[in-house]
Amino acid sequence: MHPLQNIIENRKKGKKTGIVSICSANRFVVEASMNRAKKENTYVLIEATANQVNQFGGYTGMKPEDFRNFIFEIADRLQFERERIILGGDHLGPLVWKDLPEELAMEYSHTLIHQFVSAGFTKIHLDTSMRLSTDDPDAMLETSVIAMRGALLCKTAEEAAIKAGTKPVYIIGSEVPIPGGSQDEEDTVSVTTTESFVNTVETYRNTFKSLGLDDAFNRVIGVVVQPGVEFGDDSIHAYNREKAAHLIYKKNDYPNVVFEGHSTDYQLPELMKQMNNDGIALLKVGPALTFYMREGLFALELIEKALIDKKDQSDFSNILDKTMVEKPDNWKKHYHGDEKQLKIKRKFSYSDRARYYIPDMNVNNAIQKLLSNLTNVSIPLTCLSQYMPMQYLKVRRGLLKNTPHDLLLDRIDNILDDYYYAIEPIPFNGGVR
Repeated sequence: MHPLQNIIENRKKGKKTGIVSICSANRFVVEASMNRAKKENTYVLIEATANQVNQFGGYTGMKPEDFRNFIFEIADRLQFERERIILGGDHLGPLVWKDLPEELAMEYSHTLIHQFVSAGFTKIHLDTSMRLSTDDPDAMLETSVIAMRGALLCKTAEEAAIKAGTKPVYIIGSEVPIPGGSQDEEDTVSVTTTESFVNTVETYRNTFKSLGLDDAFNRVIGVVVQPGVEFGDDSIHAYNREKAAHLIYKKNDYPNVVFEGHSTDYQLPELMKQMNNDGIALLKVGPALTFYMREGLFALELIEKALIDKKDQSDFSNILDKTMVEKPDNWKKHYHGDEKQLKIKRKFSYSDRARYYIPDMNVNNAIQKLLSNLTNVSIPLTCLSQYMPMQYLKVRRGLLKNTPHDLLLDRIDNILDDYYYAIEPIPFNGGVR
Protein backbone atom coordinates (compact mmCIF):
# COMPACT_ATOMS: atom_id res chain seq x y z
CA MET A 1 0.00 0.00 0.00
CA HIS A 2 1.22 3.50 -0.83
CA PRO A 3 1.86 5.54 2.34
CA LEU A 4 -0.69 8.16 1.29
CA GLN A 5 -3.39 5.49 1.16
CA ASN A 6 -2.90 5.19 4.91
CA ILE A 7 -4.53 8.61 5.19
CA ILE A 8 -7.76 7.16 3.79
CA GLU A 9 -7.64 4.02 5.94
CA ASN A 10 -6.79 5.92 9.13
CA ARG A 11 -9.54 8.47 8.60
CA LYS A 12 -12.09 5.68 8.17
CA LYS A 13 -11.09 4.66 11.71
CA GLY A 14 -11.75 8.16 13.01
CA LYS A 15 -8.18 9.44 13.00
CA LYS A 16 -7.33 12.85 11.56
CA THR A 17 -4.31 11.74 9.55
CA GLY A 18 -3.00 14.18 6.97
CA ILE A 19 0.19 15.35 5.33
CA VAL A 20 1.86 18.62 4.41
CA SER A 21 2.86 18.83 0.75
CA ILE A 22 6.09 20.76 0.23
CA CYS A 23 5.86 22.57 -3.10
CA SER A 24 9.35 23.97 -3.41
CA ALA A 25 12.67 23.38 -5.13
CA ASN A 26 14.59 25.51 -2.63
CA ARG A 27 17.39 23.59 -0.95
CA PHE A 28 16.95 25.27 2.44
CA VAL A 29 13.22 24.50 2.40
CA VAL A 30 13.84 20.88 1.42
CA GLU A 31 16.43 20.46 4.16
CA ALA A 32 14.18 22.00 6.81
CA SER A 33 11.28 19.80 5.67
CA MET A 34 13.35 16.64 5.90
CA ASN A 35 14.62 17.56 9.34
CA ARG A 36 11.07 18.09 10.53
CA ALA A 37 9.80 14.85 8.98
CA LYS A 38 12.54 12.93 10.77
CA LYS A 39 11.64 14.58 14.06
CA GLU A 40 7.98 13.64 13.55
CA ASN A 41 8.88 10.09 12.37
CA THR A 42 6.86 10.59 9.21
CA TYR A 43 7.28 10.92 5.46
CA VAL A 44 8.16 14.05 3.56
CA LEU A 45 6.04 14.79 0.49
CA ILE A 46 7.85 17.03 -2.00
CA GLU A 47 6.12 18.08 -5.21
CA ALA A 48 7.26 19.60 -8.48
CA THR A 49 4.87 21.38 -10.84
CA ALA A 50 4.76 20.94 -14.61
CA ASN A 51 6.03 24.46 -15.27
CA GLN A 52 8.80 24.05 -12.71
CA VAL A 53 10.07 20.65 -13.87
CA ASN A 54 9.37 19.01 -17.23
CA GLN A 55 11.05 17.25 -20.15
CA PHE A 56 12.37 20.59 -21.39
CA GLY A 57 13.74 21.63 -18.03
CA GLY A 58 11.00 23.98 -16.80
CA TYR A 59 11.94 27.21 -15.08
CA THR A 60 14.29 25.36 -12.71
CA GLY A 61 16.23 23.82 -15.60
CA MET A 62 15.47 20.37 -14.17
CA LYS A 63 13.85 17.36 -15.80
CA PRO A 64 11.98 14.93 -13.52
CA GLU A 65 15.04 12.72 -13.09
CA ASP A 66 17.17 15.78 -12.23
CA PHE A 67 14.67 16.92 -9.59
CA ARG A 68 14.63 13.45 -8.04
CA ASN A 69 18.43 13.41 -7.92
CA PHE A 70 18.47 16.90 -6.41
CA ILE A 71 16.14 15.76 -3.61
CA PHE A 72 18.05 12.52 -3.06
CA GLU A 73 21.39 14.34 -2.84
CA ILE A 74 20.05 16.52 -0.03
CA ALA A 75 18.59 13.46 1.70
CA ASP A 76 21.85 11.53 1.49
CA ARG A 77 23.80 14.47 2.91
CA LEU A 78 21.37 14.66 5.83
CA GLN A 79 21.32 10.87 6.27
CA PHE A 80 17.58 11.05 5.67
CA GLU A 81 16.23 7.73 4.41
CA ARG A 82 15.15 7.85 0.79
CA GLU A 83 12.29 5.56 1.77
CA ARG A 84 10.78 8.46 3.68
CA ILE A 85 10.52 10.56 0.53
CA ILE A 86 7.31 10.73 -1.49
CA LEU A 87 7.77 12.58 -4.76
CA GLY A 88 4.73 14.23 -6.29
CA GLY A 89 4.00 15.72 -9.69
CA ASP A 90 1.60 18.65 -9.58
CA HIS A 91 -0.61 19.99 -12.40
CA LEU A 92 0.69 17.32 -14.77
CA GLY A 93 -0.96 17.78 -18.13
CA PRO A 94 -0.98 20.38 -20.91
CA LEU A 95 -0.62 23.40 -18.61
CA VAL A 96 2.68 24.50 -20.13
CA TRP A 97 1.42 23.88 -23.67
CA LYS A 98 -2.14 25.19 -23.42
CA ASP A 99 -1.54 27.53 -26.36
CA LEU A 100 -0.87 24.57 -28.66
CA PRO A 101 -3.35 22.37 -30.57
CA GLU A 102 -4.74 19.41 -28.65
CA GLU A 103 -2.77 16.75 -30.51
CA LEU A 104 0.62 18.34 -29.85
CA ALA A 105 -0.20 19.54 -26.31
CA MET A 106 -1.34 16.06 -25.31
CA GLU A 107 1.69 14.46 -26.96
CA TYR A 108 3.93 16.61 -24.77
CA SER A 109 1.74 15.79 -21.76
CA HIS A 110 2.12 12.04 -22.27
CA THR A 111 5.90 12.44 -22.37
CA LEU A 112 5.73 14.56 -19.23
CA ILE A 113 3.71 11.99 -17.30
CA HIS A 114 5.89 9.13 -18.49
CA GLN A 115 9.08 10.87 -17.36
CA PHE A 116 7.66 11.76 -13.94
CA VAL A 117 6.49 8.23 -13.18
CA SER A 118 9.63 6.63 -14.63
CA ALA A 119 11.72 8.87 -12.35
CA GLY A 120 9.94 7.53 -9.26
CA PHE A 121 7.22 10.14 -8.66
CA THR A 122 4.32 8.25 -7.08
CA LYS A 123 1.76 10.99 -6.32
CA ILE A 124 0.40 12.23 -9.62
CA HIS A 125 -2.01 15.14 -10.05
CA LEU A 126 -3.78 14.68 -13.39
CA ASP A 127 -4.66 18.21 -14.49
CA THR A 128 -6.27 18.59 -17.91
CA SER A 129 -8.66 21.36 -16.95
CA MET A 130 -7.26 24.07 -19.22
CA ARG A 131 -8.57 24.94 -22.70
CA LEU A 132 -6.16 24.26 -25.56
CA SER A 133 -5.85 26.34 -28.71
CA THR A 134 -8.18 24.03 -30.63
CA ASP A 135 -10.90 24.19 -27.95
CA ASP A 136 -13.75 26.67 -28.24
CA PRO A 137 -12.45 29.80 -26.44
CA ASP A 138 -15.97 30.94 -25.61
CA ALA A 139 -17.26 27.69 -24.13
CA MET A 140 -16.54 26.08 -20.78
CA LEU A 141 -14.50 22.92 -21.18
CA GLU A 142 -16.77 19.95 -20.58
CA THR A 143 -15.95 17.71 -17.61
CA SER A 144 -16.18 14.72 -19.94
CA VAL A 145 -13.38 16.15 -22.10
CA ILE A 146 -11.25 16.94 -19.05
CA ALA A 147 -11.77 13.44 -17.66
CA MET A 148 -11.01 11.68 -20.94
CA ARG A 149 -7.75 13.59 -21.37
CA GLY A 150 -6.88 12.84 -17.76
CA ALA A 151 -7.70 9.15 -18.13
CA LEU A 152 -5.52 8.86 -21.23
CA LEU A 153 -2.64 10.40 -19.31
CA CYS A 154 -3.32 7.99 -16.46
CA LYS A 155 -3.01 5.09 -18.89
CA THR A 156 0.45 6.34 -19.84
CA ALA A 157 1.31 6.69 -16.15
CA GLU A 158 0.20 3.12 -15.45
CA GLU A 159 2.34 1.78 -18.30
CA ALA A 160 5.38 3.64 -16.96
CA ALA A 161 4.61 2.47 -13.41
CA ILE A 162 4.75 -1.19 -14.44
CA LYS A 163 8.31 -0.73 -15.67
CA ALA A 164 9.22 1.34 -12.61
CA GLY A 165 7.72 -1.22 -10.25
CA THR A 166 5.45 1.33 -8.54
CA LYS A 167 1.75 1.83 -7.89
CA PRO A 168 1.12 5.58 -8.08
CA VAL A 169 -1.72 7.31 -6.32
CA TYR A 170 -3.66 9.95 -8.22
CA ILE A 171 -5.21 13.34 -7.59
CA ILE A 172 -7.99 14.66 -9.82
CA GLY A 173 -9.68 18.06 -10.10
CA SER A 174 -8.11 21.51 -10.22
CA GLU A 175 -10.42 24.26 -8.94
CA VAL A 176 -7.48 26.48 -7.97
CA PRO A 177 -5.38 29.21 -9.60
CA ILE A 178 -2.57 28.16 -11.92
CA PRO A 179 0.79 27.31 -10.31
CA GLY A 180 2.52 30.39 -8.94
CA GLY A 181 -0.59 31.84 -7.31
CA SER A 182 -3.38 34.21 -8.19
CA GLN A 183 -2.34 37.15 -10.35
CA ASP A 184 -5.05 39.47 -9.02
CA GLU A 185 -6.40 40.46 -5.64
CA GLU A 186 -9.85 38.94 -5.17
CA ASP A 187 -12.58 40.22 -2.85
CA THR A 188 -14.10 36.78 -2.45
CA VAL A 189 -13.17 33.20 -3.23
CA SER A 190 -15.93 30.87 -4.36
CA VAL A 191 -16.09 27.50 -2.64
CA THR A 192 -16.41 24.48 -4.93
CA THR A 193 -20.04 23.44 -5.27
CA THR A 194 -21.23 19.97 -4.31
CA GLU A 195 -22.45 19.50 -7.89
CA SER A 196 -19.01 20.24 -9.29
CA PHE A 197 -17.32 17.88 -6.83
CA VAL A 198 -19.72 15.01 -7.52
CA ASN A 199 -19.60 15.59 -11.28
CA THR A 200 -15.80 15.47 -11.24
CA VAL A 201 -15.59 12.22 -9.27
CA GLU A 202 -18.34 10.39 -11.14
CA THR A 203 -17.21 11.49 -14.60
CA TYR A 204 -13.64 10.39 -13.88
CA ARG A 205 -14.88 7.11 -12.43
CA ASN A 206 -16.90 6.28 -15.54
CA THR A 207 -14.17 7.42 -17.91
CA PHE A 208 -11.49 5.39 -16.14
CA LYS A 209 -13.79 2.37 -16.25
CA SER A 210 -14.34 2.79 -20.00
CA LEU A 211 -10.57 2.55 -20.53
CA GLY A 212 -10.08 -0.43 -18.23
CA LEU A 213 -8.47 1.69 -15.51
CA ASP A 214 -10.58 0.47 -12.58
CA ASP A 215 -7.51 -0.42 -10.51
CA ALA A 216 -6.00 3.00 -11.14
CA PHE A 217 -9.23 4.71 -10.09
CA ASN A 218 -9.07 2.79 -6.82
CA ARG A 219 -5.82 4.67 -6.26
CA VAL A 220 -7.42 8.09 -6.74
CA ILE A 221 -6.99 9.32 -3.18
CA GLY A 222 -7.71 13.02 -3.52
CA VAL A 223 -9.79 15.63 -5.27
CA VAL A 224 -8.58 19.21 -5.64
CA VAL A 225 -11.28 21.61 -4.48
CA GLN A 226 -11.44 25.28 -3.57
CA PRO A 227 -12.47 25.37 0.10
CA GLY A 228 -12.33 29.17 0.12
CA VAL A 229 -8.67 29.83 0.87
CA GLU A 230 -6.31 32.05 -1.12
CA PHE A 231 -3.81 34.84 -0.65
CA GLY A 232 -2.57 37.88 -2.55
CA ASP A 233 0.13 40.50 -2.06
CA ASP A 234 -0.95 41.53 1.42
CA SER A 235 -4.29 39.80 1.90
CA ILE A 236 -5.35 36.35 3.04
CA HIS A 237 -8.70 34.66 2.50
CA ALA A 238 -9.11 32.70 5.73
CA TYR A 239 -10.85 29.33 5.86
CA ASN A 240 -14.51 29.67 6.80
CA ARG A 241 -15.87 26.33 7.91
CA GLU A 242 -19.50 27.46 7.58
CA LYS A 243 -19.09 28.53 3.95
CA ALA A 244 -17.51 25.17 3.09
CA ALA A 245 -20.01 23.12 5.10
CA HIS A 246 -21.99 21.92 2.06
CA LEU A 247 -18.85 20.58 0.43
CA ILE A 248 -17.53 18.97 3.62
CA TYR A 249 -20.88 17.28 4.24
CA LYS A 250 -21.03 15.87 0.71
CA LYS A 251 -17.57 14.35 1.03
CA ASN A 252 -19.04 11.94 3.56
CA ASP A 253 -20.55 10.12 0.59
CA TYR A 254 -17.02 9.51 -0.73
CA PRO A 255 -14.98 7.96 2.09
CA ASN A 256 -12.29 6.69 -0.28
CA VAL A 257 -10.98 10.16 -1.11
CA VAL A 258 -9.89 13.24 0.78
CA PHE A 259 -9.70 16.82 -0.41
CA GLU A 260 -6.43 18.36 -1.53
CA GLY A 261 -6.17 22.00 -0.53
CA HIS A 262 -3.95 24.27 -2.62
CA SER A 263 -2.87 27.75 -1.51
CA THR A 264 -3.17 26.92 2.19
CA ASP A 265 -0.18 29.21 2.81
CA TYR A 266 -0.55 31.69 5.69
CA GLN A 267 -3.71 30.14 7.14
CA LEU A 268 -3.78 30.35 10.92
CA PRO A 269 -2.86 27.01 12.53
CA GLU A 270 -6.25 26.64 14.22
CA LEU A 271 -7.96 27.12 10.84
CA MET A 272 -5.70 24.58 9.17
CA LYS A 273 -6.59 22.15 11.92
CA GLN A 274 -10.24 22.75 11.08
CA MET A 275 -9.45 22.15 7.40
CA ASN A 276 -7.76 18.85 8.15
CA ASN A 277 -10.56 17.80 10.49
CA ASP A 278 -13.05 18.64 7.71
CA GLY A 279 -11.35 16.28 5.25
CA ILE A 280 -8.86 18.62 3.57
CA ALA A 281 -6.07 16.24 4.52
CA LEU A 282 -3.56 17.07 1.78
CA LEU A 283 -2.34 20.56 2.69
CA LYS A 284 -0.12 22.11 0.04
CA VAL A 285 2.27 24.92 0.91
CA GLY A 286 4.78 26.70 -1.30
CA PRO A 287 5.31 30.49 -1.19
CA ALA A 288 4.94 30.63 2.61
CA LEU A 289 8.00 28.41 2.99
CA THR A 290 10.25 30.70 0.99
CA PHE A 291 8.53 33.76 2.50
CA TYR A 292 9.71 32.60 5.92
CA MET A 293 13.12 31.73 4.47
CA ARG A 294 13.39 35.27 3.04
CA GLU A 295 12.40 36.67 6.43
CA GLY A 296 15.19 34.61 7.96
CA LEU A 297 17.73 35.88 5.43
CA PHE A 298 16.65 39.50 5.99
CA ALA A 299 17.00 39.02 9.75
CA LEU A 300 20.45 37.49 9.33
CA GLU A 301 21.43 40.41 7.11
CA LEU A 302 20.47 42.84 9.87
CA ILE A 303 22.70 40.88 12.25
CA GLU A 304 25.44 40.96 9.61
CA LYS A 305 25.17 44.77 9.38
CA ALA A 306 25.63 45.00 13.14
CA LEU A 307 28.68 42.74 13.20
CA ILE A 308 30.53 42.99 9.87
CA ASP A 309 32.37 45.95 8.35
CA LYS A 310 30.30 47.55 5.59
CA LYS A 311 32.89 46.84 2.88
CA ASP A 312 32.68 43.11 3.66
CA GLN A 313 28.90 42.80 3.90
CA SER A 314 26.87 40.63 1.53
CA ASP A 315 24.39 43.36 0.49
CA PHE A 316 21.91 40.53 -0.03
CA SER A 317 18.61 42.45 0.01
CA ASN A 318 19.86 45.12 -2.40
CA ILE A 319 21.28 42.54 -4.79
CA LEU A 320 18.00 40.62 -4.68
CA ASP A 321 15.95 43.73 -5.50
CA LYS A 322 18.36 44.87 -8.22
CA THR A 323 18.12 41.45 -9.86
CA MET A 324 14.31 41.51 -9.70
CA VAL A 325 14.23 44.96 -11.31
CA GLU A 326 16.59 43.88 -14.09
CA LYS A 327 14.61 40.66 -14.73
CA PRO A 328 10.95 41.46 -14.02
CA ASP A 329 9.30 38.59 -15.90
CA ASN A 330 8.59 36.53 -12.76
CA TRP A 331 6.75 39.31 -10.90
CA LYS A 332 5.46 42.00 -13.26
CA LYS A 333 2.12 40.22 -13.91
CA HIS A 334 1.55 39.73 -10.20
CA TYR A 335 2.55 43.06 -8.66
CA HIS A 336 0.73 46.32 -9.40
CA GLY A 337 1.13 49.91 -8.18
CA ASP A 338 3.56 52.81 -8.28
CA GLU A 339 7.31 52.39 -7.84
CA LYS A 340 7.17 52.72 -4.06
CA GLN A 341 4.46 50.06 -3.84
CA LEU A 342 6.32 47.76 -6.22
CA LYS A 343 9.50 48.06 -4.18
CA ILE A 344 7.62 46.96 -1.06
CA LYS A 345 5.95 44.07 -2.89
CA ARG A 346 9.19 42.80 -4.38
CA LYS A 347 10.51 42.35 -0.86
CA PHE A 348 7.50 41.56 1.31
CA SER A 349 4.58 40.23 -0.78
CA TYR A 350 2.79 37.10 0.45
CA SER A 351 3.00 35.95 -3.19
CA ASP A 352 6.78 35.83 -2.66
CA ARG A 353 7.79 36.16 -6.27
CA ALA A 354 11.30 36.78 -4.89
CA ARG A 355 11.64 32.99 -4.59
CA TYR A 356 12.20 32.74 -8.34
CA TYR A 357 15.39 34.79 -7.99
CA ILE A 358 17.12 32.83 -5.23
CA PRO A 359 18.89 30.51 -7.75
CA ASP A 360 20.25 33.52 -9.70
CA MET A 361 24.04 33.45 -9.52
CA ASN A 362 24.42 36.94 -8.04
CA VAL A 363 21.66 36.41 -5.49
CA ASN A 364 22.93 32.97 -4.52
CA ASN A 365 26.47 34.30 -4.14
CA ALA A 366 25.17 37.02 -1.83
CA ILE A 367 23.38 34.40 0.30
CA GLN A 368 26.54 32.34 0.55
CA LYS A 369 28.55 35.40 1.55
CA LEU A 370 25.98 36.31 4.18
CA LEU A 371 26.08 32.84 5.71
CA SER A 372 29.87 32.72 5.50
CA ASN A 373 30.27 36.11 7.18
CA LEU A 374 28.10 35.04 10.11
CA THR A 375 29.72 31.62 10.34
CA ASN A 376 33.08 33.31 10.92
CA VAL A 377 31.87 35.36 13.89
CA SER A 378 30.11 34.62 17.14
CA ILE A 379 26.56 35.92 16.99
CA PRO A 380 25.76 37.67 20.31
CA LEU A 381 22.60 36.46 21.97
CA THR A 382 21.58 40.09 22.30
CA CYS A 383 21.59 40.49 18.50
CA LEU A 384 19.68 37.25 18.14
CA SER A 385 17.09 38.45 20.64
CA GLN A 386 16.62 41.66 18.63
CA TYR A 387 16.25 40.16 15.15
CA MET A 388 15.28 36.48 15.59
CA PRO A 389 13.46 36.28 18.94
CA MET A 390 11.90 32.84 18.39
CA GLN A 391 15.29 31.38 17.51
CA TYR A 392 16.85 33.23 20.45
CA LEU A 393 14.64 31.35 22.90
CA LYS A 394 15.53 28.00 21.35
CA VAL A 395 19.24 28.79 21.50
CA ARG A 396 18.88 29.81 25.17
CA ARG A 397 17.15 26.51 25.92
CA GLY A 398 19.81 24.47 24.14
CA LEU A 399 17.39 23.35 21.41
CA LEU A 400 19.10 25.12 18.51
CA LYS A 401 22.68 25.80 17.47
CA ASN A 402 23.60 29.45 17.13
CA THR A 403 24.85 29.17 13.54
CA PRO A 404 23.39 31.06 10.57
CA HIS A 405 22.50 27.88 8.73
CA ASP A 406 20.64 26.38 11.69
CA LEU A 407 18.94 29.68 12.46
CA LEU A 408 17.71 29.95 8.87
CA LEU A 409 16.35 26.40 8.78
CA ASP A 410 14.59 26.96 12.08
CA ARG A 411 12.88 30.08 10.71
CA ILE A 412 11.47 27.92 7.90
CA ASP A 413 10.47 25.33 10.47
CA ASN A 414 8.27 27.95 12.15
CA ILE A 415 5.73 27.62 9.33
CA LEU A 416 5.98 23.84 9.46
CA ASP A 417 4.98 24.11 13.14
CA ASP A 418 1.56 25.30 11.98
CA TYR A 419 1.07 22.41 9.57
CA TYR A 420 2.15 19.72 12.00
CA TYR A 421 -0.16 21.23 14.59
CA ALA A 422 -3.01 20.75 12.11
CA ILE A 423 -2.46 17.10 11.20
CA GLU A 424 -1.81 13.67 12.63
CA PRO A 425 1.27 12.60 10.59
CA ILE A 426 1.52 9.24 8.84
CA PRO A 427 3.94 7.08 10.88
CA PHE A 428 6.97 6.05 8.84
CA ASN A 429 6.80 2.31 8.28
CA GLY A 430 9.88 1.74 6.18
CA GLY A 431 9.15 2.40 2.54
CA VAL A 432 7.29 3.84 -0.43
CA ARG A 433 5.96 1.54 -3.13
